[in-house]
Amino acid sequence: MQHQMKLSAKPFAHIAAGTKVIESRLYDEKRQKVALGDEVEFCATDNPEQKVRTRVKGLLRYATFTELFTDHDPALFGGESRASLLAQIR
Repeated sequence: MQHQMKLSAKPFAHIAAGTKVIESRLYDEKRQKVALGDEVEFCATDNPEQKVRTRVKGLLRYATFTELFTDHDPALFGGESRASLLAQIR
């Protein structure tokens, strides 16, 4: 199955460069349809013609973003620190 998601310029650039390998989203109705092996096509919000496709290799479910960011290196999210990642979420 293929899914479409939008990303702002900075996270989009990190995914396109391969330096962001974990995308964090709320586990809403749309994300509940994402499964291992699915394809996600990200498009840049400032330039919708700019797209990158990725394959879902894992799914992580956490009660809070704080717990998620505590368990994983911030670089995997394209961030410099846990504090900066939490500030972006807020």
